[in-house]
Amino acid sequence: MTELDFEKQLRSMADGMEYPRTPDIAGSVMTRLRSSTRPRFVLKRLAWSLTIILVLLSSLMLIPTVRAAVIEFIQIGIVRIFPQPVVPTVESITTAIPESITPPITPGEVSPLLIPFLDQIAGETKLADAQQTAPYPILLPTYPADLGQPNHVYIQDAEGTMTILVWVDPGQPDRVTMSLHFMQEGSWAITKVRPVVIQETEVNGLPAVWAVGPYPLRMRDGDIQFERLIDGHVLIWVDGDITYRLETDLGLEEALKVAESLRPIP
Repeated sequence: MTELDFEKQLRSMADGMEYPRTPDIAGSVMTRLRSSTRPRFVLKRLAWSLTIILVLLSSLMLIPTVRAAVIEFIQIGIVRIFPQPVVPTVESITTAIPESITPPITPGEVSPLLIPFLDQIAGETKLADAQQTAPYPILLPTYPADLGQPNHVYIQDAEGTMTILVWVDPGQPDRVTMSLHFMQEGSWAITKVRPVVIQETEVNGLPAVWAVGPYPLRMRDGDIQFERLIDGHVLIWVDGDITYRLETDLGLEEALKVAESLRPIP
């Protein structure tokens, strides 16, 4: 058989065979292309929607009341602090310190006219007793060098033991010069307070804030009052499970020196 005869025979056999239908490849590809374009359209619409929402939120943030309601807060220890713009002159807050001036007394003496408000605060005790009661070490500032021990010490239960140390001016015993608070984590004594933040800073490398505002004190009659013993600022920081609040009429630089000088009672 010649090659030509063999080719004719193969063609004849091929004409008699049945073949399956050719798959619709083009149609399948077009279907996939059409389906892949839908997510892009959806994503485009989503992007436009998010843009509109962001524009609306930005406009709402221009309203002071709305901005105050949604602004992110700083967390320093157990203290919830809501920052807000503050001018150097802060609105004065009436304190419990009377204007009367009493005769000077020697350090360590107790004057009967010494800030009557201090006598109304619950839990007054001695420093040695406070050391035995508090479940944490009570630290004292070693700066300034002549500061000495606090004139008043208080221990209060505020869902955790809160210790309050108060120093008065020896020359003006009706004037508080500094107070130092120790608060355990979870105490309501600070979590319910929103001091106005003046500046963020550090105490021994730990986050701290320089702020103003009153704080809660438990009184002898059982009431809770929000007061300030000093018409000044407060330095707040946390170390471990203890949040410290140093209230003083000193400037920030001096207040940081006091805070960083805290040492255990010898």
